[in-house]
Amino acid sequence: MRLIPRDRLHTAPKTLAIALLAAALTAACFSSSSSSASSVKGGSLAQGVSLTGATFTLGSKEFTEQLVLCHITSLALQSVGATVREKCGLQGSNTTRAALTSGSTDMYWEYTGTAWINYLGHTEPIKDPAQQYNSVAQEDLAKNQVKWLTASPANDTYAIGVKSSTADKLGVKSISDYARLVQTNPSDASMCVASEFAGRSDGLPGLEKAYGFTVPSAGLATLAEGAIYDAISKGNPCNFGEITTTDGRIQALGLTVLNDDKEFFPVYNPALTVRESVYKDRQDLAKIAEPIAAALTNEEFQRLNGDVDVKGKDPEKVAQDWLKAKGFIG
Repeated sequence: MRLIPRDRLHTAPKTLAIALLAAALTAACFSSSSSSASSVKGGSLAQGVSLTGATFTLGSKEFTEQLVLCHITSLALQSVGATVREKCGLQGSNTTRAALTSGSTDMYWEYTGTAWINYLGHTEPIKDPAQQYNSVAQEDLAKNQVKWLTASPANDTYAIGVKSSTADKLGVKSISDYARLVQTNPSDASMCVASEFAGRSDGLPGLEKAYGFTVPSAGLATLAEGAIYDAISKGNPCNFGEITTTDGRIQALGLTVLNDDKEFFPVYNPALTVRESVYKDRQDLAKIAEPIAAALTNEEFQRLNGDVDVKGKDPEKVAQDWLKAKGFIG
């Protein structure tokens, strides 16, 4: 089962000292691996790019999407001649971020919404993805010497999901459509949420306020996050539920993501973040990250995450197969 990214917890971040300590402890007990380019053949990423002689320490968080991203990046770097020390699977956002800023790692994939609120201390997300990215990239570089490379168009955020056949039957394509359904036929608008989502301002209460509806208590079920996908697929005990937009079970279970037409949920575009001192010496990193980021859409992430979480495949093998299918590596 996929672990829901804790990035969406917009609580105040822990102090740097605690985060650094956590990073140090994690690094001490985390078994990292070191890989060279000898086992990975060059593909399109290697055209006009060489990082021969470079050594990078690559980190990631612990959930499925991040593990796949870590292996994608490791293999891509190896394909252009770099040696990579992998620290995939660090525990939590604060730990992974502290590993980067302290120099324990050189790079990892982060989400724009996470950086804007958790690390840069803003209370309100920026709805426009390009503006959110630009604001994060400029401020993080100026304040923390963290360079943001090209962001993926994928948006790993909260959403409301429904079985596709149910959506067609009820004529619900957007959250505004759902809000109307609550008013006209509340029994069909039954909703499953996790307990945390039910009490958060950026969860159900805020969503109800933004769209002007209230789910009747009789039609609201509180389940564990992982159980919601099966529940809405079966229509029992609910037709609609809280999901995340890049989860592999969306495709596997034939679910539809309702359009957030009022743009309530924050934007979480992933991008490779690199310490500025590392990037200055190896600016070809941008040429490697750009095509990878551009290819990672919501649909691609759903498939990649599903290969791991639904089909039980190894994240590294999933990453390798994807890179080869895209022609990025040989």
